[in-house]
Amino acid sequence: MTKSIIITAGGKGLRMGSEIPKQFLTIGEQPILMATITQFYRFDPSMTIVIVLPKTHLEYWDSLVEKHQFEIDHQVVKGGETRFHSIQNGLEVVHSDLVGVHDGVRPFVSRKVIENTFKVAATSGAAIPVISLKDSIRKVSGLNSQAVNREDYQLVQTPQCFKTTIIKAAYANGYQASFTDDASVVEAAGHSIQLVEGNDENVKITTPNDLKMANWFLNQ
Repeated sequence: MTKSIIITAGGKGLRMGSEIPKQFLTIGEQPILMATITQFYRFDPSMTIVIVLPKTHLEYWDSLVEKHQFEIDHQVVKGGETRFHSIQNGLEVVHSDLVGVHDGVRPFVSRKVIENTFKVAATSGAAIPVISLKDSIRKVSGLNSQAVNREDYQLVQTPQCFKTTIIKAAYANGYQASFTDDASVVEAAGHSIQLVEGNDENVKITTPNDLKMANWFLNQ
């Protein structure tokens, strides 16, 4: 089955404390977004790669591509008002059997996770990678809190993968403020979501400490 990946890169870098959006910060010798694109290209060079960027970042991205002589083929799509609308814009140019949606600042997703998530989506229609919680958690209500069983919860990662017909139909139903990710959009349309084991290194780089960890991963 043919595959596409939509990589969202609309971050402003506020939690990073940087004037440069986090997806353009450098790890190793290249911007984070380029490292993320490379992971999917290595998995399947024939995969269609779609990057969704805010309109204000398009020229800057072009300059980075030229500066780093980045030659992996990809299509750039202008983002929308919200993440939901940005994914809608990305889906308009997708014509493959399967499509995944991935955070541009998760450059350490493993090949195994990408492969397994697409594989499960091919049969079930919708699959997302998750990892178990390692710390105890509490549910907070006002000034009170209550211990809850961490075994009842999972941390969600990306790529979230779907049969293209399913996710396009789900996004056609329109925006709801309750949507937290692509799986919640598809779930609201009546489809069940299958869980796939993620990888611990697949962190979302959003803070200075995350960036330090990312460079440590590279050095390993």
